[in-house]
Amino acid sequence: MPCFTGWSRPFPQTNDRTAAAANPYRPNTIRPHEPSTDIQMAVKNRLHRSELAVPGSNERMLEKAPLAGADVVFLDLEDAVAPDDKAKARSNVIEALRRYDWSRCAVSVRINGLDTHFCYRDVVDVVEQAGDKLDTLLIPKVGSAADIYFVATLLDQIEQAKGLKPVNLHVLIETAMGMANVEEIARACPERLEAMVFGVADYAASTQARTTHIGGANADYSVLTDADEKGMRYRYWGDQWHFALSRMIVACRAYGLRPIDGPFGDFSDPEGYLAAARRAAALGCEGKWAIHPSQIALANEVYTPAEREIQHAQAILHAMQEAARQGKGAVSLNGRLIDAASRRMAENTIAKVNQINSRKAS
Repeated sequence: MPCFTGWSRPFPQTNDRTAAAANPYRPNTIRPHEPSTDIQMAVKNRLHRSELAVPGSNERMLEKAPLAGADVVFLDLEDAVAPDDKAKARSNVIEALRRYDWSRCAVSVRINGLDTHFCYRDVVDVVEQAGDKLDTLLIPKVGSAADIYFVATLLDQIEQAKGLKPVNLHVLIETAMGMANVEEIARACPERLEAMVFGVADYAASTQARTTHIGGANADYSVLTDADEKGMRYRYWGDQWHFALSRMIVACRAYGLRPIDGPFGDFSDPEGYLAAARRAAALGCEGKWAIHPSQIALANEVYTPAEREIQHAQAILHAMQEAARQGKGAVSLNGRLIDAASRRMAENTIAKVNQINSRKAS
């Protein structure tokens, strides 16, 4: 099912986002017009190590968010806003998008769920009044590809009516239905869809998982060993969310999306946050949410390759170049076999470093 309907999409000659064309947070933001198909591709390589959640009802936090240091900021109209405050929060978000300078980060708005009457007004009001400031909309509780097509159709119509460049999408996988349909969702609307986020709290509720913590470890999710020769038994904690997160990551990588880990609720526990972020990074995530500004630097640290990783990647690339000159497909480095797969992993590391360095230089 195509995302766009083939309407002509006029592009304004000038726009507040034009100056962001070289912004590393917004690579390829100014996307070339393709008159034959009229399709604009989503930004698949956006820097996304940290994603700060900012309640739309908190004007003070909205003001500080652009300079908080996150790669991506999403202004929240959903769970962080009480029902009676939805309309005011929407106005706050529109005003914040229009008033503040968002050039140092990518900016998104989390709309309300498609099962609420707030959703359509979020899309229409925010995009009509501040769409030229937006990089993406964040759709919560996506259960099927149809949810994405609904929002994309609204965007098609608003962008045509207002002469806006396309606003892209990223989505939350946070229900049993969403996880069951994750591959279908990942294939939907490639012209707009950029990333998936694992929403651990709502996912736990949806699957009736026995936990009340938002992210992190669970002492009940553990393995008890048999007794050893001294009669001692040992308990080892596992990662309760390993399967779900891995499944989402595979779907993302299969269809060119960024997998992002969701929230870690205890912002007074930086060590716990770092451990959760490192587990997600080891599985293949590109970034993690920050529900508090103190978590931004932690996420950026984890998802920035360490100097030892960079040096090892460079050594692999050098060794593989030498192997190619000698007509070899594999070679030993520091006592370990490396081959074409090693080269691809090393190239991923260097590409991420280059992306981060381009941000620093801007």
